[in-house]
Amino acid sequence: MSYAPRDAGREYLKNAVLTATPEQLQLMLLDGGIRFTMQGIEALKRNDREAAFFAFDRAQRIALQLNDGLNREVNPELADQMAALYHFIYRRLIDANLHRDVQAAEEALRILRHQRETWRLLIEKLRSELPAEAAPEAAADEPAGERLSVQG
Repeated sequence: MSYAPRDAGREYLKNAVLTATPEQLQLMLLDGGIRFTMQGIEALKRNDREAAFFAFDRAQRIALQLNDGLNREVNPELADQMAALYHFIYRRLIDANLHRDVQAAEEALRILRHQRETWRLLIEKLRSELPAEAAPEAAADEPAGERLSVQG
């Protein structure tokens, strides 16, 4: 039985996800949303409707997953604000997909990038405040997408 490189990549991703902290998982989702939104924009610019559809579809699913991961029990008001933001991103990605609207996709992309930077700063702050053995281990200054791929 041969072991294809694609299988190795999936196994690596599976292990990375299973061993990631919640903070790392959030960064991975944001990186995936950014990457797929950028792919969708590039596909629109090439007039490749099929590639744009699939890229935006993946970014939309990530926006839904970000929303599903909110914990209202910790801070209901903040969770509601974040839910509204994730719904806005989702709607803009749908507009980009349905109407081939690059501007809508770029709006979603700006927010996703801002959210990623916010999480990076949060992880940095947590690292500086917690003892070394308890701090998140994510390399917050580099996108998780550069270390691993969110495929599937």
